[in-house]
Amino acid sequence: MPPGSTDHDVIIIGAGFAGLYMLHRLRGQGLSARVLEAGGGVGGTWYWNRYPGARCDVESLQYSYSFAEDLQREWTWTERYATQPEILRYLDHVADRFDLRRDIELNTRVTAASWDAPGAWVVETDGGERLSARYLVTAVGCLSAANLPRLPGSFRGPSYHTGRWPAEGVDLAGRRVAVIGTGSSGIQSIPVIAESAEHVTVFQRTPNFSVPARNGPLRPEDDQWFKANHHELRHQLRTSHSGLFTSPNPDSALAVTEEERGREFEARWERGGLAFLGAFSDLMISEEANRTAADFVRGKIRATVRDPAVADLLLPGDHPLGSKRVCVDTGYYAAYNRPDVTLADLRTAPIRELTPGGVRTADREHPVDVIVYATGFDAMTGPLLAIDIRGKGGLSLREKWRAGPRSYLGLMSAGFPNLFTITGPGSPSVLSNMIVSIEQHVDWIAECLDRLGGRALDADPLAEDAWVEQVNEIAGLTLFPRANSWYMGANIPGKPRVFMPFVGGVGVYRDICAEVAANGYQGFLRD
Repeated sequence: MPPGSTDHDVIIIGAGFAGLYMLHRLRGQGLSARVLEAGGGVGGTWYWNRYPGARCDVESLQYSYSFAEDLQREWTWTERYATQPEILRYLDHVADRFDLRRDIELNTRVTAASWDAPGAWVVETDGGERLSARYLVTAVGCLSAANLPRLPGSFRGPSYHTGRWPAEGVDLAGRRVAVIGTGSSGIQSIPVIAESAEHVTVFQRTPNFSVPARNGPLRPEDDQWFKANHHELRHQLRTSHSGLFTSPNPDSALAVTEEERGREFEARWERGGLAFLGAFSDLMISEEANRTAADFVRGKIRATVRDPAVADLLLPGDHPLGSKRVCVDTGYYAAYNRPDVTLADLRTAPIRELTPGGVRTADREHPVDVIVYATGFDAMTGPLLAIDIRGKGGLSLREKWRAGPRSYLGLMSAGFPNLFTITGPGSPSVLSNMIVSIEQHVDWIAECLDRLGGRALDADPLAEDAWVEQVNEIAGLTLFPRANSWYMGANIPGKPRVFMPFVGGVGVYRDICAEVAANGYQGFLRD
């Protein structure tokens, strides 16, 4: 890359899975890079999400880097689904193993970034720093901007958001705890909190589908098998639809008998995990097929929860199975059989206000000592729009995305030269194994920068329009837009309702990106 007046060739925002690997790749190409990380340590999402019961819903062996042979051989996971502390230890190991820390600036939040006409990005931090680089890469994560609801009233006790859990932990033993929200973090944390709390009151607005994890210690033979066959297995992940080993069944749920459907659903329920969605090929495109799977899960909820009235409140009924991210749990529905767990249905009695000693709903006041907000994130766009990003002519990314995110391949947005967004909106991102998608984006960006040789790159507005149309068209063929999900931005008041990820699949998307690069970066403009 030709010499210039910038501080670095590349500035990377974020030191999670994406930022660490991006730094490693760029170093290997002889580029100077600096990572700016808001947290006090590396890890990104896994630095902040320390709530009780936090663990990944992708199996450990699949939720790991594939770029280094030695790393795969030397690291052994302890459980089928890794806990947050173990994932954080893994990322700390990676940072040390590849000597990445010397180029990472912690406790540094990026507040603004602007494109300087001569051809550089100027980045400002909350500490008053101004840094410049030829290229800017955002590795801010898709689920890192915490969504904290604004409730009237005032609560005198401590409150915590699951996505901003204190590093020192929280002692909930003997406390009356309110958990607001029953998405993934709520479903993971409620059974664990209930083990020590005096009482847990769960405030549920929308019941979600959840399947059992069937977690347990990772069997040595599974670890050995994966390491011995990792080249072939990693290839399968990269060319699959979701970046996961879901063993997709090519049959239609409607083309088999009720008994055959039941056996397939039961086998996958017993196996546990997200592979349940691979039971039949048409679960996400046919409402009738989807209903067979949804009815099966609802039957499992009824069979688990002893109080029929509580079971009825837990039955999802306003969205197709899988149109919101299916949760993976350990003992979630069984937790409602405990005498010290109460379910408060916000559909019939919404929250009116916080009081000094609890939460008041339309029908009563619930006395609590601690409030846990399991209310999720401003997904995908939130972390990017939290930064004042301005491109050509001072164009604001917030303004450009006012009606919804617009990008080409989820990698760049027209009018913002040399700005790359890892797993940005318009890419498979949250509909996939994030590590598979992260590595694909990092590799593509690194190879692109190598071929650019310091020149500027921007998305062609016409190519961007065509891609946004294609993303929307494919989503419209599925059941995903039928749900008021965070995929659609529906959990954030005022956020435009636009389906943000690319539904076409990891393998298809990889081929599209490879073809774009092979055709001289078709759809991109170079100076």
